Amino acid sequence: MGSTLARMTEQMIAAAHQLLQDRVSGDYKARSEDARDPQTVQAMQLAINLPKQDPPSRNQVLADAARAAVAVCLDPRAGQDGFWRDALDAWYSHRIRKVARRARNKAWDDVQALPGVTVGNVRAFVPSAVSEVPHAIAKLQIKGTEVEQGEVLPRDPHAPLIALDASLEMSAGKAAAQAGHASMLLAAARDTAWVQRWAEAGFPLNMRELPREEFAELAARPEAVAVRDAGFTEVAPGSTTAIAIA
Repeated sequence: MGSTLARMTEQMIAAAHQLLQDRVSGDYKARSEDARDPQTVQAMQLAINLPKQDPPSRNQVLADAARAAVAVCLDPRAGQDGFWRDALDAWYSHRIRKVARRARNKAWDDVQALPGVTVGNVRAFVPSAVSEVPHAIAKLQIKGTEVEQGEVLPRDPHAPLIALDASLEMSAGKAAAQAGHASMLLAAARDTAWVQRWAEAGFPLNMRELPREEFAELAARPEAVAVRDAGFTEVAPGSTTAIAIA
């Protein structure tokens, strides 16, 4: 029974991965969005738990956001017909936006029942049209996601690296969104066997914000997967905000 369930899960993750690869491999500029049609403005919402006592470090938040975002994309439910897969397919078809919001206390607890995946201090939700965001999420503040730099998590030599360009001075919310973009694009760039192993391990990764020169050196490596921002907020269109290397 256990082996049968494991095989089914592997098959569903493989199907979710295939959908991700098929839908995000092209140029982001080719994805359409029409402000006159709210259904075309799609976003994945990210809730960041920022308690007043002992809040997480910025590095922890960014790592949690990256892991949660890719976990939604590769959730087994994305590999079978139904709400989860349909929602991702609609999001992949348009500009792949992410919106980070602040939560704490009861507001954080309230959103745990909504479809998504929680990793540490971040819950990534199944995407939707921005006009259809559930009230419990919509009432969370978009501003106020800033956190102290704090401690940088120890490096795992066996895990992929996601690096952000520190010179862009992105807010924590913006940086969390870019980290999420990087993790899902990394998954899309890798083969299914690698992704299966990564998912089984819980999507471990190293998160770093690097000076411009060091970031540029890594971005020039042939295996680097780059995130180029559409320029809706904070940075110029086409800016390389993040890279992922496995």
